[in-house]
Amino acid sequence: MLPVLLVSVDNTVLNFALPLIAEDLGPTGTELLWIVDAYPLVLAGLLVAMGSLGDRVGRRKLLVIGAIGFAVVSIAAAFAPTAGALIAARAALGLFGATLMPSTLSLLRSLFPNRDQRRLAIAIWATGFAVGSAVGPLVGGVLLESFPWGSVFLLAVPVLLPLVVLAPILVPESRDPQPGPVDVVSILLSLATMAPLVYAVKSVAEHGVDAVAVTALVVGVVSGVLFVRRQQRRAVPMLDLSLFRRGSFSAAIVVNLLSVVALVGGLFFVSQHLQLVIGLSPLQAGLVLVPGLAVMILAGLGVVPVARRITPRLVVPAGLVVSAVGYALLAIGSGAEGGATALTVAVAFAFLGLGIGAAETVSNELVLANAPADKAGAASAVSETAYELGAVLGTATLGTVLTSAYRSGVVLPAGLDADQVQRAGETLGGAVAVAGELPADSAASLLASAGAAFDAGVGWSAWIGVGLVLLAAVVAAWRLRRS
Repeated sequence: MLPVLLVSVDNTVLNFALPLIAEDLGPTGTELLWIVDAYPLVLAGLLVAMGSLGDRVGRRKLLVIGAIGFAVVSIAAAFAPTAGALIAARAALGLFGATLMPSTLSLLRSLFPNRDQRRLAIAIWATGFAVGSAVGPLVGGVLLESFPWGSVFLLAVPVLLPLVVLAPILVPESRDPQPGPVDVVSILLSLATMAPLVYAVKSVAEHGVDAVAVTALVVGVVSGVLFVRRQQRRAVPMLDLSLFRRGSFSAAIVVNLLSVVALVGGLFFVSQHLQLVIGLSPLQAGLVLVPGLAVMILAGLGVVPVARRITPRLVVPAGLVVSAVGYALLAIGSGAEGGATALTVAVAFAFLGLGIGAAETVSNELVLANAPADKAGAASAVSETAYELGAVLGTATLGTVLTSAYRSGVVLPAGLDADQVQRAGETLGGAVAVAGELPADSAASLLASAGAAFDAGVGWSAWIGVGLVLLAAVVAAWRLRRS
């Protein structure tokens, strides 16, 4: 669980450190974006390749190499002297992070041949990603209250060192007994598919549709077509595409993708609502989400005995419907006077955690159960690519809806200069900052309007979240019924 927790935390922990990094290293606007984007782009692009590589060279070996590399590069990132050095370190973290995720999940296949035990192990593993996404901003906020920005990277070192020491002792090696040759061309095509696609999604969310986003999308699609054709022609492909013809496998991938879109997208606007609308500190906002995280863990563990008696085609859709209830509570609460209360958010997030915790435990077990043991790494990597793509899409899609609703709904008071108009009209955080520069009456008017506009966006985003998890439930019920 710890490696995937760290990889997930690294997806979100950096956001709180960006102002300090900008002040210390003086990056350009473009460099600042690449400091954020280098990690998820490389990570998403190499997951499938590293999963396949683990099947060939040994999953434990790749896990240990990745842990050592991740720890060393984390130290380099913490003390990066320039923006360029930090970008390079973030890219290297993506490389080593891509070795950790598929190695951990695929090792569960060999460590726990008993299906009930494996479900329990997967429940613990799956909570790592969700918990990491939620606590990343919280951890970043707490660390940066007392330590420099590099502390958010050094967090990985004490966690990974015990893994490096204990994994060779406690974890048996496993690999494909008849591995094919390492297919460098497929690795490059995989990277050229996922990285541009992820970049295109992030670019559209941040800047709208432009030539750069369209070019990235075209490159990703063309590379993806070439990748698929190459896998179909090779006797020993890097990724066995026949897995997707299995209803349980494809349903599990869709469930992972859409549920993570909903979860990460929800965290994006819930964290802002708690801090900027209700006025909680980062620590207090994190504590509001703790009950939901606890429920998510308990749901993952509790679904194990349930899955012995009830078929996955009922458990998975039912879990997703419960998640939809959580999103509906957020949507309804956002329409109330003053928006959703902290209690409403806590209850809604508990429903979200209950449903996703149960559904994802079963869906991840279906991924491993439907893949041959010697291809567990590649199959796991597909599942984790869905996680990463879902995280990017969650922030991009629901974040874009939220931002659009805010921009169209906020009413700015008279007397603002051009810079204040730009900042207050762009984001709720900008409006809060501008309010601190205004007389009391104007500040109160701006904060009321900005809060109402933001909550309207939360409502729209939450209803879209309802639709996404219900779509995942329908797809799961359909594909699992046919499997």
